[in-house]
Amino acid sequence: MTLIAETAPTVFETVESEVRSYCRAWPTVFERATGSLLFDEHGRRFLDFFAGAGSLNYGHNNPALKRPLLDYLGSDGVTHGLDMSTTAKRRFLETFRSVVLEPRGLPYKVMFPGPTGTNAVEAALKLARKVTGRKTVVSFTNAFHGMSLGSLALTGNAGKRAGAGVPLTHTTQMPYDHYLGGRTPDFLWFERLLEDSGSGLDHPAAVIVETVQGEGGINVARAEWLRGLADLCRRRDMLLIVDDIQMGCGRTGDFFSFEEAGITPDVVTLSKSISGYGLPLSLCLFRDELDVWEPGEHNGTFRGNNPAFVTATAALDAYWRDTALRDRTLRRAAAVEAALSTLGAGTPRGRGLVWGLEFEDGERARAVCRRAFELGLLVETSGPRDEVVKLLPPLTATDDELDEGLGILARAVRHTA
Repeated sequence: MTLIAETAPTVFETVESEVRSYCRAWPTVFERATGSLLFDEHGRRFLDFFAGAGSLNYGHNNPALKRPLLDYLGSDGVTHGLDMSTTAKRRFLETFRSVVLEPRGLPYKVMFPGPTGTNAVEAALKLARKVTGRKTVVSFTNAFHGMSLGSLALTGNAGKRAGAGVPLTHTTQMPYDHYLGGRTPDFLWFERLLEDSGSGLDHPAAVIVETVQGEGGINVARAEWLRGLADLCRRRDMLLIVDDIQMGCGRTGDFFSFEEAGITPDVVTLSKSISGYGLPLSLCLFRDELDVWEPGEHNGTFRGNNPAFVTATAALDAYWRDTALRDRTLRRAAAVEAALSTLGAGTPRGRGLVWGLEFEDGERARAVCRRAFELGLLVETSGPRDEVVKLLPPLTATDDELDEGLGILARAVRHTA
């Protein structure tokens, strides 16, 4: 593929802030998108195995979601409603309860914080501290929970933490599953700190965990480890928060990524693909007895994104009233793992349709992503040194598209050897 170089500074370079990121890795101007495909303004076609950083599990402009959205807008449906009651919100809550919560026996109330993932995490932290009267929250090595200050305090990446500009307090990091290479029994260090009054660890209000660390490098926690963590939290009177912002909504197969482990967290955060269409929406779910909020105690102007309620409801109706999508995702996981294992380079790991290919250094992984872009595939890096090529194809990608994307990745790996 021949890439067309820009010869003069673009408006993105002259007006947009230097903080821009993804556009540097993919130097073109995208114009339209459908399903698993993006097209730039020159008509070049790209397979999207980035999927809006996991916000587009059902692909771009999915017709099953687009039609209800257009109908809603065409009928002058409420677009902005703060936390007022609307027909769109009612239908979403009724559908979420009947399709997601009740079949799984999950005793959750639904809170709409601000519209992004970090808003949901901030709400979870505030609630945990309010309920318990304690300040410390435990997170894990290589975790990523967001870029606002409370969420950033829980995040492991030194570069992201440095951007805070202020001390990040009231959090403690513990080793994630496999972090110590199996040399230490699970939670031995954590338990010892909790029971020793000389450890310096204040009794935590909560523990927050990702079942698969996406930004951290596609680190997959074992179901056994997650069950042990849930048991530890229960025995030591700490709330368990599962951050399912990127790995929820079917990314690992089940609707919630923690279902495989058979645990019921006290609090769950959702965002990214909960709207189904890439529209901003987040949820904070928690057990009924934890609902101690005073009216308006935590709020946000854009928590009433009614178009997102419409597309979220359509996604639940289209994909979660049966197990077809789940079953297909789990079946494809084996195919992706097999394809990555035959590359002869990098170490594959993942669950469902989130996979990483780890290289020894970040430069090789970045080179693979650059070459993949030149060949028509969007993938990004993750991990503390950008050493992991990360794959997040839409769950709705066809078998041919999945095969094509894996084939392009294989070529990119060979070309950068």
